[in-house]
Amino acid sequence: MLAWTIYISFLGALALLLLPKNSVASVRILALLTAVAGLAITLTAFMQHSAGEMLTITRVPWVPSLGIEYHLAADGISLTLLLLTGIIAITGILFSWNIEHRTKEFFAFYLVLIGAVYGVFLSYDLFLLFVFYEIVIIPKYFLIAIWGSTRREYGAMKLALYSFIGSAMVLIGLIAAYVVAGAKTMALEDLTQFPFPLHFQMWAFPLVFVGFAILAGLWPFHTWAPTGHVAAPTAASMLLAGVVMKLGAYGCLRVAMVLFPLGLGPWGFHVLGFGSWRDVFAVLAIIGIVYGATVALVQKDFKFVIGYSSVSHMGFILLGLMTLNQIGLSGAVIQMFSHGILAGLLFAVVGRMVYDRTHTRDLASLGPMNLNKVVPFAAATFVVAGMASMGLPGFSGFVAELMILIGVWRAFPILTVCVGIGIVVGIAYIWRAMQKAFFAEANIKSTPAQPPLLPVSLPERLGAIILIGASIIIGLYPQILLNVIRPALNSPLFDNLRKGSWQ
Repeated sequence: MLAWTIYISFLGALALLLLPKNSVASVRILALLTAVAGLAITLTAFMQHSAGEMLTITRVPWVPSLGIEYHLAADGISLTLLLLTGIIAITGILFSWNIEHRTKEFFAFYLVLIGAVYGVFLSYDLFLLFVFYEIVIIPKYFLIAIWGSTRREYGAMKLALYSFIGSAMVLIGLIAAYVVAGAKTMALEDLTQFPFPLHFQMWAFPLVFVGFAILAGLWPFHTWAPTGHVAAPTAASMLLAGVVMKLGAYGCLRVAMVLFPLGLGPWGFHVLGFGSWRDVFAVLAIIGIVYGATVALVQKDFKFVIGYSSVSHMGFILLGLMTLNQIGLSGAVIQMFSHGILAGLLFAVVGRMVYDRTHTRDLASLGPMNLNKVVPFAAATFVVAGMASMGLPGFSGFVAELMILIGVWRAFPILTVCVGIGIVVGIAYIWRAMQKAFFAEANIKSTPAQPPLLPVSLPERLGAIILIGASIIIGLYPQILLNVIRPALNSPLFDNLRKGSWQ
């Protein structure tokens, strides 16, 4: 049944293109119904799937001579991210309800992107996963280049180039694994059973890990992220931060770490205090956390604040992966879900509720507009999203960051201090942005009268409520996700990782 999340999205995109050009309302409703159907399927599967083991959905030969199959499967990690995709898909459409320029093409690209993301999270054949991973690049390029704003063509091209470079690194690593193993299949479970030599894993692991981590915003390969987020329209920003960056983190865990677990082990010598690739990537993740938060703290552009905050929060995910203990890895997966929800909400407030009404993202210009009184719903939503992003108890961010911190304390106790610095700076940039954009004192005498702003619409309110509700549910009862994530991490697929470095 989960396979239909892919088919429905692609069929929905095709159906949109067949609608008359001026049927804007029909286009919006059909796109929304398609996204709702995808979430309904995902939610049903999530509720029925309690054990967390990998369940094959469909497996048919595709290119038999190379052993490539159309092999779809899902475990608890996949289901968590499929659920996130379904939620972001619906809310992204609600926050794009005002799109009137080439509406049906916009939503067609949008649904193709959603379908490809579903495909990545469901693919169990590595070649199939790579195909869906590549398909994602095409619609996201056009969504930014056609419907974007600031330096949209530059942002779209930069994102595409970084994505293609990362994809090339992943493809080289996968082909090398296929050839070295002498495999007759590209199924992940079959390749993980092959004992790849240590020297091979030592170069294949960083190659594939970095290839995926580029899309996850790993410092110093993160520069596409803030540029792409600022250039993208609101829905594309939500998709980029909400689910596309998670594709990179998912690939790091599902492919690089599972396929080449010995690549995480010690080198046998030390260079500048680094004794393994695990140490290197943990430090890069820490730098990303602190650097992203610090740069966000000094930004004047409201959307750049959120863009760099995404770099910082993605650092938490990559650091959680490097802990190699169950609590840290579980926290990393929950953080994928939490950041997807909260980053989507923050981009929705900044891009749709504020920028589309005020036509400025300059924090100094927004202050005198007294937005907390003019658009109180936007101000209240940003306060809630900001508090959740800070890691306030009761929201999903708190659970995720707490689990990662415990995992980091067990794996890299010294680095925990640096993570703490990143959290404190994170609180500061959210507080500063909140104060400057919504609660700065309006200088009425020196500021010309502002035209009235449109009130926040019903679709926007509904989208915000869905995202806040999802964060609160996981924040209050994280066991909903842990019940499927932990069994997945204890499954045979992760046996080699557990034997190699698991703590």
